[in-house]
This record gives sequence, structure tokens and C-alpha cells, in this order.
Amino acid sequence: MSAAPSHLWRLLSYPNRPRPVPSGVAAVQHCVTGQLTRRRVNSRGLLRRAERVLRLAERFKDRSDNALRGEAIELHARFRLGRDCPRDLDAAFAVVREVAFRQLGERPFPVQIAGALAIEAGCIAEMGTGEGKTLTATLPIVVAGWRGRACHVVTVNDYLARRDAEWMRGIYEFCGLRVASVQAEMEPDERRKAYAADVTYCTSREVVADFLRDQIALGPRRHLPQILVEKIAGRRSVYPGPVLRGLDFALIDEADSVLIDEAVIPLLIEGGPAHSEQEAAYRLASDLAAGMQSTTDYRLDPRRRDVVLTVLGANRVAEATRTMGGVWRDRRRGEELLVHALWAREYLQRDAHYLVKDERVTLIDELTGRSTPDRTLRDGLHQAVEAREQLTISANRETRARISFQRFFRLYPRLSGMTGTAAESAREFWGVYALPVVVLPPNRPCRRRELPDHVFATNVAKWDAVVAEIRRVHQEGRPLLVGVRTVTDSERLSRRLTAEGLSHSVLNATRHSDEAAIVAQAGLAGRITVATNMAGRGTDIRLGPGVAERGGLHVLATERQPSRRVDRQLRGRAARQADPGSTQSFVSLDDELLCRYAPNVSHLLGDLSRRFSFEIPQPLARLLLEYAQRRAERDARSRRNQVLRTDQWLDEFLPHWTTGF
Repeated sequence: MSAAPSHLWRLLSYPNRPRPVPSGVAAVQHCVTGQLTRRRVNSRGLLRRAERVLRLAERFKDRSDNALRGEAIELHARFRLGRDCPRDLDAAFAVVREVAFRQLGERPFPVQIAGALAIEAGCIAEMGTGEGKTLTATLPIVVAGWRGRACHVVTVNDYLARRDAEWMRGIYEFCGLRVASVQAEMEPDERRKAYAADVTYCTSREVVADFLRDQIALGPRRHLPQILVEKIAGRRSVYPGPVLRGLDFALIDEADSVLIDEAVIPLLIEGGPAHSEQEAAYRLASDLAAGMQSTTDYRLDPRRRDVVLTVLGANRVAEATRTMGGVWRDRRRGEELLVHALWAREYLQRDAHYLVKDERVTLIDELTGRSTPDRTLRDGLHQAVEAREQLTISANRETRARISFQRFFRLYPRLSGMTGTAAESAREFWGVYALPVVVLPPNRPCRRRELPDHVFATNVAKWDAVVAEIRRVHQEGRPLLVGVRTVTDSERLSRRLTAEGLSHSVLNATRHSDEAAIVAQAGLAGRITVATNMAGRGTDIRLGPGVAERGGLHVLATERQPSRRVDRQLRGRAARQADPGSTQSFVSLDDELLCRYAPNVSHLLGDLSRRFSFEIPQPLARLLLEYAQRRAERDARSRRNQVLRTDQWLDEFLPHWTTGF
């Protein structure tokens, strides 16, 4: 078993800057390299090599546990010394495959081995939902641990980090590796021990936060020589050392969610004195915003989600605050407070974008549908929401450290990932992270039936049709998963189903305590489950007895998401592991996606549909939805590019900007 690097080595192992993103002529060369890499590392070649691994694995089936453990020890030593060759990698995967069977009763399929080979080659492995990505990850992770790398397996939430670490513990320990997981409630000493293990399961938020706290504790790089001198002189330091064991290798589960969707989310470490005297200013701004009129006092840009004060609106603010002191003496600062209050009023909806729990504003992650109690809005927006809800105003605090997920994960010298939806973002994966995407076929053919979308002119007509469809599928005895966008929609639909006498379960950010029990029963015959995006990524719905014969799980989406990948994740809950299933979407021209990204066309079609009472043709509806989603994805990509350019500029001119020095 390899020992963790020393305290001194951990200080030296932090990278200074992330991997640069090519530009100009280098970008063209980088693009060509990506094309060649995708041709070299492809699914067909990986599957052929997986078959060689399977033939090699036949040698280990009849060996005793001691003999198999001895083979693992021999391979461990070879990888540790750097004397391995491609045949040793095949043998290592074959050994781990047999270990998995003896510890879990499961042997990785050829597709899983191919996925492991793709990860080992530094790629994003796209594997269908239900293909066993958790088990796939153990093969390259064991090899990385044998090489002495600090392995971080990044999962979606704390529950999955803890579950996967315990689930796969037997495999890692049999192979001579230590495994641990990092949880939000852990103290620094517990975190340090967890990161000292060979394999550490954690969430992206926890590992980034620990990195920033280490950066603050270490200070600027100029302090490192002083630390070395003190070490040589034998002086004892009160500093216990960084929590992280350096940044070496990260395998990211649901890589598209972490590296693409959450790429622009900055993680901030705040501290310093609070400024409570601003509470009155936020409340006044909220009161002023409540009395202002759209188009007259301010203009809205729904697509870009901007609020711009008109001249009349700015004059109204100046007149209302003419005799006031504090921040209102600065006209520009006063207008900024008012814009924040208007933005919170126009674009942030309770139970859609945030919850009010225990007299606090808790944000909802729009991609996962989960509450994020440790996340706050920036630049005074959080205080504007608190003022709107008549809550205690939290203090603005000084930002001591910050970094985006996009920048942080480019600090890893070795990076790979796996997900069920990566093909749409293959170009961005390569351009930003130098990660090629390998799309692997399913182990068994998918039996999912994707029914045509239904598009309605109004929300009223859509929800009436949704309730009728739920009743129809329920009468067939099939389980039904109804995907909604917001907590408000889930509660509204729940009330209608209750009035119709349809028994059901609701899974949303306010009812997450029973998540495991709800998911465990969601595949039973006749079961109705209404859920936000919480039932998307990472949710495995097992079919109950007799359900497969009736057609399997039916997934009904009541709205299209801004990202096609999120829609694919919801549809992927049906027809897993060669089970039957079906999916369908019911959308309306009043949905937020169409109103924001195709307002003119959706309003025109809605008026015509209501006036002449005709149903919107399926081809036209499909084109409209694809157009709106592509515009939404283009806007999101533009925001990520802007963050990337900002990060590069700061890296060039402010090398210690992440820690605030």
C-alpha cells in the first residue's frame, strides 16, 4: 500500500495555473489534434480491446482469493515503479473484473470495460443510462491508485459520494487501496484523513471549497520558501498543512453537468466584517421596485434577463432618495440597488428558483431540482430577494477567495469523466478541457419508445391533457414518472391529482427527505410519481413484478428544458438495462423556454391556434422546440466563453487572484 505524500510534498504539489486554452493558430492545431484523437480512440477499437481483456480474465476465474490478491500485489508494484506496459493494463482490468465479481457478484460487461479504457485514455465516456457507470469507474481508479495518484471521484451529491464509496469499498481494499468519502458536515481533520486515502469520493462543491480554503491558509506562493526554511531548521509550525493531497487525477461522474452546466458557477469563500447598515437600503429599494412600472420606469430583456432603468425611472429614484444619506448619496450605487430589486422581482420566483425555509432564502439548482443551502446569489441579489420576502437581511461580506468550476478542473494534470449525455457538447469538451468524447453503444439494445410531442396553445390545455394522460397510463397498470420544472408546478399538479382521486408521490426540493423510499417504489405497477429534475441524473428506477409485461415505465415530461441533455437524462429513466419503456413530452406555447427564446413565433402560433381552433402540426412544433433549445444552449455557451476569457485575463495579469491577494 502506498503512503500518502508528506506535508511538504502537498505544499509543492499544488499547480500554479490551469491548463491554457489554445487560441489563434494554436486553436486550429488543437482542433485538428482533437479530430485525430477521436479517430484513434473510438468505440470500435475500445470494444475490440475489451474482448482481449475478457479472454485474459478467464485465467483468473479458478484462482483462489490469495492467488488473485498476489496477482494484484504484483501488478501494484509494477505500476508503482512505472514499469507497466499495455499488456499490464489489460491484466489489471481483468484482475479487477474478477475481484468485482467476488466482492459484488457482478462482472463488468464488455461495454463497461471499453468505458474504463476510454477513461484511462483521458476521455469522456458516454454510456447509456443504466449501463453501470459506478462499477466502470473502479477499473481505471484502481490502476490510478496503483500508480500512486491522488484519485478524486467527483459525484453529483453527498449521498452518492457516500453510497458509491461504501458500495465499492470491497473492490478497492482487496486491491490494496484505501477509500474514503468527503461529506459537507466533516471537520478539517476528518477531511484531511479522507483526502489522504488512495481514492476519495466527493462532490465538486466540497473539493473546490477545500482547495480555496487551502489557498487562503497557504497564502501567496512567496511564503513557500519560508516554510521550507522553517522545515529545514526544524522549527515546529502551528499550521497543520493543507487538507487536500494535491491535485493529480479526477474522474467526474455526470461530467457534462459539472464541466458544462456548472462551469460558470463561482465558488466563493467569504469573511471579514459584516455591513449591517445596508439593511435599510435593501428594504427601501424593494419598496421602490414594487411601485415601478415596466416599459415606463424600466425595460426588460427576457432572453438576456436584463433590467435597464429608463430616464424616467432613474429620475424617480433620485427624487425619492434625494434627502437620504448612506449609499443613496451615490446615485450610481442607488440605481444598482434598485436594478437588483427589480431583477429579483421579475426573474426570480418563489418555489421555482428559491425556497423560504426557516426564515432563510434557499436557492434551487435549476438543473438538478435540489435545494442548495450553502449557495447564495452574488452582488446583493440575495439581499434583494430577502428584502422582497420580508426576511432578515443577511450581511454583505468580503470575498476572500473565488474560482469557477471551469477554471478549477483545468488545474488537474489528469482529467476524465463519464456521463450519459456528452455528445452534444463534444466540441466544448475538447476545446476547453482537451477531453475527447467516446460514445459507447449499450450493452443490450434499448427498448425505449419515444412518442411524438404534444404542443398546446395554453398552459390550461396542457395541464388538462397531462392529467388525462396520467389517468390513461395509470389504468393500464404501468408506473408513471411525471417530470415538472418547478416546485410550484409539482404542488399544483399534486392538488389536481388528489382532486381526481389518483394516489401519487411527490419528489421535489421541499420533500427530499423520503427520496430513497419514493424512488424505490416508483417502478411498481400503477405507481404515479411527480418529480422535478431531482428524478433525473443518478436516479435508478427498478421495475416491479409484472411491469415489464405491461410496457415498463412511462416518462411524461411537462416542459422542455433549456438544455437538450437535461431532457435526455429524464427520458433515460425509462427503458434501462434493456427493460421496456416509453417517453413523451407535453409542452405549451406559454412555457418559459418558448416565451424566452422564441417569443414572436410562439405568440403568433398561439394566437392563430386559439382563433382558428387548430392543432399545431408536429413537424412545426418540433422545429420550434429545437430552435428555442439551440438558442438557449448558444446563450449558455456564450456565458461560459465569457467566464473563460475573464479567467485567462486574470491568470495573465493577476496570478494570485483566486485567493484575493
